[in-house]
Amino acid sequence: MPYPIYQVDAFTDKLFGGNPACVVPLDKWFPDEQLMLIAAENAVPETAFFIPNGDSYHLRWFTPDIEMDLCGHATLATAHVLFNHMQHSKASISFNTQSGLLAVKREGSMLILDFPSRMPSPAILPDELMDGLNIKPKEIYKARDYVLVYDSEDDIRQIKPDREKFNLINIDPGGVIVTAQGENVDFVSRFFTPRASIFEDPVTGSAHCSLTPFWAERLGKTRLSAMQLSDRIGKLLCELKDNRVLLKGQAITYMQGDIEL
Repeated sequence: MPYPIYQVDAFTDKLFGGNPACVVPLDKWFPDEQLMLIAAENAVPETAFFIPNGDSYHLRWFTPDIEMDLCGHATLATAHVLFNHMQHSKASISFNTQSGLLAVKREGSMLILDFPSRMPSPAILPDELMDGLNIKPKEIYKARDYVLVYDSEDDIRQIKPDREKFNLINIDPGGVIVTAQGENVDFVSRFFTPRASIFEDPVTGSAHCSLTPFWAERLGKTRLSAMQLSDRIGKLLCELKDNRVLLKGQAITYMQGDIEL
């Protein structure tokens, strides 16, 4: 039988920008193997699946390779679908996930994600990752992801990781964030995932769960502007609020249709 599917560009207000995610509403859970096959067939960074759960929704995220514990842009895309295509009437949506209860609030054309804060701690980078970097970081931290701090935005733009060396390390479900203070925003970043089908993620909401508290402390402010410097460019407004991170962004529908299952 057919199931609806939507493809949404998240953290952007323009088609072909931000980060693409597929969103598949379900009435029941399929076996994990089938969800993985659908995600692999979609071949976008994340596919979100959700089912109704009382007044909330149960939400799961899959890359073409693994199930993720947290995904920002696919959560934003899911909320966009519920608000704009499925007539969700309330101003906010609650999702039950592997990372606990997450909320998305609508504020005009913007959507605000309420996510956990993950402050990174000083760490040592595995040799394989260090050897795979053409520009070495000046500081190294880790939460779920490694957070590598650089001197300038230009450094972030010029980084060219050696994918073969990165692929020697398995840090699923985490990745490697490279970041620096921005020229026209508070901070910039890029995100790489060793061993993944999609090596550089265009815009990574979950990475900002670590970047937001890190730069909030470093810059002495709780509200920050951010840009992810992938080819597609992603823009986020971030706020540190107690032990939560609020991520504000937009989304736009690229495609909708049906899949036959």
